[in-house]
Amino acid sequence: MGRSGLSYLEKTSQDVFGTTIDTPAALDRRTVKRFHANGAITIGDWVSLDVAQTHSARVITVIEAAAVATGNPLVVGVAITTGVAGGFVDVVTRGYVEGASVANAVNASGLALVVDGTAAGQAVAIVAADIAPPCGVSLEAAAGNLADVFVYGLGSDS
Repeated sequence: MGRSGLSYLEKTSQDVFGTTIDTPAALDRRTVKRFHANGAITIGDWVSLDVAQTHSARVITVIEAAAVATGNPLVVGVAITTGVAGGFVDVVTRGYVEGASVANAVNASGLALVVDGTAAGQAVAIVAADIAPPCGVSLEAAAGNLADVFVYGLGSDS
């Protein structure tokens, strides 16, 4: 589902009918992975690996990211589809997400984000007490507890 080799930097283009299309919206420059869901997951939720599973199921199953006082190091990305226990959920593991769950206290772009003790599935601006690495960065100030973000992703093919 994800492509990491595509690099097309035009901002607009035209389809075969001459209609102008927003190329960045079409390409999104992001990596999307499908996971098993182990619980209710809402579009925009930050999700984490479900380490309650056994063996390799721990890395193919996600849950809504738990609120962890020092930051949740198991966060893998943002859900872009809804998920229910036993179903599947699509997750942006690296790149652009519009309307991610971000606390309104994130009042600017360029703030490193982490899911800490504030609320499950919601990112906040990283603070000195957070020991987990940031999971993304805000691209705008949050409004209605939502903001566009860039998910950092880990490794070369997150």
